[in-house]
Amino acid sequence: MNVVDWGLIDFQEAWRRQREVADAILHHDAPDTLVLCEHPPVITLGRVTKQGSVITPADLLRHRGIDVVEINRGGEATVHNPGQLVGYPIFNLQRSTPDLHWFLRSIEGAVIDTLATYGIVADRVDGLTGVWVEQRRKICAIGIHCSRWITTHGFALNVANNLDLFQEIIPCGITDRGVTSMAKEVPAHVTAAVDIHHVKASIAESFRTRFS
Repeated sequence: MNVVDWGLIDFQEAWRRQREVADAILHHDAPDTLVLCEHPPVITLGRVTKQGSVITPADLLRHRGIDVVEINRGGEATVHNPGQLVGYPIFNLQRSTPDLHWFLRSIEGAVIDTLATYGIVADRVDGLTGVWVEQRRKICAIGIHCSRWITTHGFALNVANNLDLFQEIIPCGITDRGVTSMAKEVPAHVTAAVDIHHVKASIAESFRTRFS
């Protein structure tokens, strides 16, 4: 598994590059690749986004420099902004386990493992894809696309990003739970800095363990 860091990159450019990597895996047997990056402020809408999930009118958001992009991943509306770690595992599942349920649970597991290294206890919620703290606050959203068993899109882990932008949407269509970040949840006794570069290294190691 290759791990590449695209740094801070425009969402549309990252989506274009994802398709290039997926094409290379499908047609040229390129290695599975985990992309890590951050995005400028953007709201993305998955395939099952319900009407009304974006509270603020899209033209007003764009006036503020926040794009609203419809994409082909699963899930509903979510937010990306600097300080959030976005991961795109672009994998050929036929090389390992051609099972989307297994793939999603493995991504959740890798994120849970990383959070544990910072003393953050997180878990799954039955029926709700993603990673949660105390079953109430989502710390990581997950939504993927899969074609010919090649996956694109992935996870968005709130590390130390501004969560205010989530107030502009109904995150993942869920109205009775909140959102949080590693910076908000890390216990006081933990001395490890919640630095996105350190988190990238930890998440890469967790993925290697889970997907080896």
